[in-house]
Amino acid sequence: MRDSSDKRGGPGPESLGAMTLHPLPDSVPMARRWFRKFIAPHNPACSVEDCSLMISELVTNAIVYGRSDDTWVVRVEWFREGTSLRVEVHNPGFPASVRMRRPDANDAHGRGLLLVDSIADSWYSGPSRFGGTVVSFVMADAWPQ
Repeated sequence: MRDSSDKRGGPGPESLGAMTLHPLPDSVPMARRWFRKFIAPHNPACSVEDCSLMISELVTNAIVYGRSDDTWVVRVEWFREGTSLRVEVHNPGFPASVRMRRPDANDAHGRGLLLVDSIADSWYSGPSRFGGTVVSFVMADAWPQ
């Protein structure tokens, strides 16, 4: 049985949506569209466009860096935790390989986590409960109390 309370004794996170994507470039715009569509009824006060942008970056990273000898997918989930929105992106890659890069001005890639770090209130990377890696971000005050 799963515990539905968090460590502070309050209610646990409320699942607001999830999607499973194939590790293909077309999945990035699909993730943005689905997130916008399925988060809209929840009327978050945070910027849905900022969240969509961060999801694009994390799904792109998941597709580029996810590794498995078997067929695999990218899983995106979003939750309400009190007044915060938490978005998770899961892939079969290695958690230790997630790192924020400091690209040169002329580098075409390497800014995804920098962007997430600058927009989100917090972010995390580590082992996924599905195996592999999860990278998540939190937008605090996404809903009034």
